[in-house]
Amino acid sequence: MSGQEGDSSSNTTNVVNNASTTTTNPAVRYRELVSECNQLMGKVADLESDLVEHLLVEDTLKPLDGGRRAYRLVGDVLVERSVAEVLPSITKNKEHLDATIHAMKERLSLRQKEAADLKAKYNFQ
Repeated sequence: MSGQEGDSSSNTTNVVNNASTTTTNPAVRYRELVSECNQLMGKVADLESDLVEHLLVEDTLKPLDGGRRAYRLVGDVLVERSVAEVLPSITKNKEHLDATIHAMKERLSLRQKEAADLKAKYNFQ
């Protein structure tokens, strides 16, 4: 059994060495950064769409009486609540979406800068 344990640790070492080799190759790192930037842009766009929906719902519910019925989709289940119960969670979710979008945009900016630096340094097309 001790031979098998040694084999698994050497496999782990190979994986770690391969990962570090991949990130030290500038061309591969540049492609990884461009891919990550594209993924981040897609996620930001999706979250911004969700944020707009939350804003619309919040603006619609604000003027309504707190005791009025409201329906909220939780997962795949439509749940009946009152406006007073739904509005705070909509506002909280909207704030969390806004914070997440801000953090992802900062991360995107850093990745784009790093990709631009690599592109300029190694003259990638």
